[in-house]
Amino acid sequence: MSKVQESIDVDVPVRVVYDQWTSFERFPEFMEGVEEVRQLDDLHAHWKTKIAGLSREFETELTERVPDERVSWRTTSEDVKHTGMVSLQPIDATHTRVRMTMDFQPTGFAEKAADKLGVLERMVRGDLRRFKHFVEERGAEPDARGDGPGSGA
Repeated sequence: MSKVQESIDVDVPVRVVYDQWTSFERFPEFMEGVEEVRQLDDLHAHWKTKIAGLSREFETELTERVPDERVSWRTTSEDVKHTGMVSLQPIDATHTRVRMTMDFQPTGFAEKAADKLGVLERMVRGDLRRFKHFVEERGAEPDARGDGPGSGA
């Protein structure tokens, strides 16, 4: 199992970061390789990804959701195995530290090679940079209030 840990500071309040992070269907707008996320219910989502030419579909289940603090998940399919957590730490009233931790089980030659080359770490780092830009640009737009799918509101 491989572990990736990355963090980034964003220039918006923790509530805005949490609301945007839990709008899972918006992930393709800032996550490399994520083509679609469809919210199935409050705890489950269906993902379509294409990374390095490899297409995958899988489902995730939220294992923990603490508003303004953290969101944890795990995959529920046999062929894609990963768990993760995004934790949020207010720095002050208008700044938040976002920390992502993922454990990933690479399968097959291509995934194992990509893992050895640090591809996942670079993707997560890039996703967090794009999320920073995404959330800072959007700020507290109407769907960022927490009333969208997956927000738990």
